[in-house]
This record gives sequence, C-alpha cells and structure tokens, in this order.
Amino acid sequence: MGETHLYYFIRGPLLWIAFLVFVGGIVFRTVQFFKLTRKKDHLIYSPTKNHKERYGKTSDQERKMRFVVSLKNSILGQHQAVAILTSFFHVLIFILPIFLLAHNLLLYESWNFSLWSFPESTGDKLTFIFLIVALFFLLRRLLLSKVRALSRTSDYFVWLITVTPFLTGFICYRQWFDYHTTLIIHILSGELMLIAITFTKIGHMIFFFLARFFIGSEFSLSRGTRTW
Repeated sequence: MGETHLYYFIRGPLLWIAFLVFVGGIVFRTVQFFKLTRKKDHLIYSPTKNHKERYGKTSDQERKMRFVVSLKNSILGQHQAVAILTSFFHVLIFILPIFLLAHNLLLYESWNFSLWSFPESTGDKLTFIFLIVALFFLLRRLLLSKVRALSRTSDYFVWLITVTPFLTGFICYRQWFDYHTTLIIHILSGELMLIAITFTKIGHMIFFFLARFFIGSEFSLSRGTRTW
C-alpha cells in the first residue's frame, strides 16, 4: 500500500511540482537572458558596409568561400562523427519522451488525449541507440585526455541525470528486476531531469536557440540583434 501511495504521489503532485519548476525556470532564465544582454549599438562606421559601397555587393563566390571557411572551423568541419552523433543524441532526448507510446497512453488515461506515437518496437530501438550514443560520450569524456581535462564532477552528474530516465525506461519495457521499483525510479529520474533543465547544462538544449539567434558571434545562426 505504501508503494502504491508513493507511485500516485510521484505521478500526481510531484509531477506537477516538477513541471511548474520547469516552466518557471524557463521563464526566469529567458527574462534573465534579455536583462543580461542589450541591443547592439549602431556602428557609425562599418568596414563591411564601406567595402560594399566602394566595391559593390559581395559576390556569390565570396559568400561561398565564407560559408566553407565557417563550416571548416565548426565542430561539423572538425569532428564530423561527433557533430552527427551530438545532433542525433539531442533529437532523441526531445522526441522519445514526447512520442513514446507508453507515455501517450498515460497522457490519454489522465487527460483523455494523446499525441502521435512511435510503435513500441521503434521506441525500444531508438532508446537502445540513445543509450549506445550516451555511452560513447561517456567513454569519450573518460578516455580522451583533452576532453577529460575540461570535465568536472558536475558534467558526469549531468550525464547521469540525462541517461537514467532512458535506461530505467528501457529496463521497465523488458520488466527486468523489480518492475514497480524500477518504474518509480524511472518517473523520479524523469522529474529530476525536468527540474535540472533550468539549473544545469542540460538547459543548453533550450537556451541554445536564444544564444545562437539573438547573440551575434562567429557561432550564431543569424546576424544577431543583441550582445553581452
């Protein structure tokens, strides 16, 4: 009976607390971002503009060359495999919890609606791939000296927070060990990850877009309208 009460508590009040902390944290961090940055000052003299006025618009060849140089200096140009795995890893973190069949069944049970879902076998395979990629990043951090030198204890803690919900979900699907205990750990770790998004490096999945679109730098995805 005690375990049953615990299960409904973490599926009910504790889930709402985690969700409210997540939403509140996102709002707070977004407001903080705009407070800590400011709009770019208009330059009185712009070398680029001056160059265009004197020599005309940048040619297609020049634009292509700049793109090639930027690409070669990026992680995609320097470490293609790591860049592809990183992108795939982040996509799976986002889509698996949302489009997993088991999660949508719970959503329908609670709120009488659900989203499109992966077939169970597809979700299981994608979770397994996610865990393999996560293991790759852990081994890379442990074995590659230049990455290990930059790693702190918090980086391993963040890795653990990120991987635990997927690992326990993978175990629950196969009903290894004690199912009820593993399910409780799965839910708790998922709620912990939701809360941790706004307080740890996990949040870069969301705040990446603020930095890349609003801050002008060599890593930006646009010209940027703000600066630190």
